[in-house]
Amino acid sequence: MDTLTLARLEFGITTSLHFLFVALTLGLAPLIAYLHTRHTIGADPHYERLTTFWGQIYLVNYGLGIISGLLLEFQFALNWSGLTHHAGQLFGAPLALETLYAFFIESTFLGLWIFGWGRLPKLLHLTTFYIVTLAALASAYLILVANGFLQNPVGHHPHGDTLRLTDLAALLTNPAALIALGHILPAALMVAGFLIAGISAWHFRHGTTDVRFHRTGMRLGLTVGYIATFFTIGFGDASVLWIVRNQPTKIPGTHGAEAVAARMIAQHGPGDYMAPGWITIAVTIMISVAYLYVLFALIPIALLGKGRIERHRLLLGIGVWTIPLPFLTVILGWTVREIGRQPWAIYDVLPTSQAVSDLTTGSALASLIIFTTLYAALAATGYTLIAKLARQGPDTVILGRTLGESGQTTGGPPTTAEH
Repeated sequence: MDTLTLARLEFGITTSLHFLFVALTLGLAPLIAYLHTRHTIGADPHYERLTTFWGQIYLVNYGLGIISGLLLEFQFALNWSGLTHHAGQLFGAPLALETLYAFFIESTFLGLWIFGWGRLPKLLHLTTFYIVTLAALASAYLILVANGFLQNPVGHHPHGDTLRLTDLAALLTNPAALIALGHILPAALMVAGFLIAGISAWHFRHGTTDVRFHRTGMRLGLTVGYIATFFTIGFGDASVLWIVRNQPTKIPGTHGAEAVAARMIAQHGPGDYMAPGWITIAVTIMISVAYLYVLFALIPIALLGKGRIERHRLLLGIGVWTIPLPFLTVILGWTVREIGRQPWAIYDVLPTSQAVSDLTTGSALASLIIFTTLYAALAATGYTLIAKLARQGPDTVILGRTLGESGQTTGGPPTTAEH
């Protein structure tokens, strides 16, 4: 493989694994904010236990997302210097702002939330996590502004061999970014919702006595996941319509794609400007998974309302086994978005071959091996730890305890008689 192929492969691996952490972080944050609000308003220890349990899983995922995000920045600097040279002012600035958000706002207030249990006034403590949630949404928005420029380059003019920003408002309101944000946020809620429901189902299958805790988790997860699926499908359809009008070469067989490809050949020279045919397979899988949830998720929701879900081991097993499906769909969506744009780093402006750094094949291969190994280790460590915390349940949660405190968190599980 040549340098360009190795660099593209590394980008695909690193961004896909990083996006797994990002999707779960974006989805869990609003749900934890909701649970913490219920605890703050009602002073119910039950919701405090839910907040600390899912909050601890959130923290593990968030920490690994930060590490993988830092590595991703290094990967950009090493492999894609042509892109940063040509469009650093438009592509790099939103990424820099996102890093500032992540470290100076999101991380700061997350630290206050972690160590504020029992120390900060309850309303102020709750506010810290609302700021964390809003900062996470702002970070996602800025990332999509940067990526949206690659998909739909607006607000610039050429200046020599670089692009200069001329319209900040156009960059920030790029429809390629806003439609993607509307699609990704409910998709993240779908990921988090069905993860919560799946973990709760696992505990029911293993005979938990903490019925109220896991029933609440399953109800929240199924409800949010089910509703979010409809919004994911809706914004997905809007994304496809926008692509058909603005990036027809991204989906083979789209009306006008051949004409656009012919125009690119005439303007930029010979080349294959059409996306690979398997892109349509990825889109089909995404749509199929979404509609499967729409069709079948109502069954456990109905049984949950009647208090009978914990006796249906087959349905509980399906809930556990299908946890990876929403993760698969978001990765396929990201793959379609990025692979479909090829051979452009900036669509119809900068070819990927001109965006890659001037590296030897050996250097590119070494970079691919190193970064892939690091990301695989992060993913394996992160999801092993999350699975361990999920299996242990809320009784071993450390979040919310003061230094030196032992035993269960405030409001332990109800007894069998209380059930």
